[in-house]
Amino acid sequence: INWTSPARKPYPPSLNKEHQRRRLPAEENQHQMAMAYATSSSVMFASSPSSLNNNNNNRSPVLFGFSTMAASASSPKNIVGARTNRNFQIRCEDQKVQQRAFAPVEQRWMFTDSDFTGPDVWNKTWYPKAEDHVNTAKTWYVVDATDKILGRLASTIAIHIRGKNLPTYTPSVDMGAFVIVVNAEKVAVSGKKRSQKLYRRHSGRPGGMTVETFDQLQQRIPERIIEHAVRGMLPKGRVSSHFLNKLGRDLFTHLKVYVGPDHPHQAQMPMDLPIRDKRIQRQT
Repeated sequence: INWTSPARKPYPPSLNKEHQRRRLPAEENQHQMAMAYATSSSVMFASSPSSLNNNNNNRSPVLFGFSTMAASASSPKNIVGARTNRNFQIRCEDQKVQQRAFAPVEQRWMFTDSDFTGPDVWNKTWYPKAEDHVNTAKTWYVVDATDKILGRLASTIAIHIRGKNLPTYTPSVDMGAFVIVVNAEKVAVSGKKRSQKLYRRHSGRPGGMTVETFDQLQQRIPERIIEHAVRGMLPKGRVSSHFLNKLGRDLFTHLKVYVGPDHPHQAQMPMDLPIRDKRIQRQT
């Protein structure tokens, strides 16, 4: 809190002694309030040298609400005021402990004016640029779907495709990796889903609904089972929750599913997909 202490003006000669005696108790109460605050808190604030050049209109109140009269008047024994060539400091001296404490001149209170007018250095949000998510620089993973539970495998693949395992994850940007799935025909399901789980497709014509079970689709197109599971975990549009948006369609191209143990992506040198789910493997 920056403030200066003006010199105390004497009473006008027109005031009689009785009027002066009426004003003295009020001033003494202000002295006692300032003394009690200073001795109890022992926290002093010193103004910067530039504050001495300010005019009287910019003076701040003293001690969180005490008027300048309380601090500028004759102080009691335990509050010592010393005017230097730089600023006005208040030192608090405890009568019992005999310790003095005052704020250094270079200490500042919270933020200065430049912190509000200059650049916002307190809140900086990083947003990925175009060079931060180039497809040629992305990581490639490979996973074997043999005897792995379909849902748990699909959720692990979707996490790495979206990039949720990275500290640079951004929901609206493609920050993920490419995932290769081999032996898609050997993926497993729990319970009776092999005969009860249904897959529907429609040709667009009246009566063109086709329904088939998990076992039937696995024998016909085994890659579509994993693609359908991962596709349902990618970003959808706002209009319909059944269709992927632009980001979801781009992320879906990062999934490569193949039947058998071979894949044509050896040049990308894929690494093994890290799996943390301990229940992803089917228990026999």
